[in-house]
Amino acid sequence: MTLDVERFRSRLQAERGRVLGAIDNLRHESSLEEEVDESLLDNHLAETASVTIDREIHYSLEENEARLLAAIDAALVRIDDGTFGRCERCGKEIEEERLEAIPWATLCIDDKRRDERG
Repeated sequence: MTLDVERFRSRLQAERGRVLGAIDNLRHESSLEEEVDESLLDNHLAETASVTIDREIHYSLEENEARLLAAIDAALVRIDDGTFGRCERCGKEIEEERLEAIPWATLCIDDKRRDERG
């Protein structure tokens, strides 16, 4: 199988831009929420709990996006060094269908399934 790595590079770069935009948006929303929170120091307990939950959600979303960004960057490095599309565990080619769905995948489907089973 010969992968069109330039097509995958374009997809990864587009996804990278989307992720960076999402991170920026989450950070902007968080800073706006903090400004509002500081002005409402006498919040009711339930409102304070709601704000805390919202912050936790924002932090989790930002963390997930940061992990995705790292995975995308690593995939772009693999394209540059010629290892893109190879399973990091067994060295076999990762199925193109899998890369179509998850272009930053590092494991073939068999090794990924083994990981998920524990």
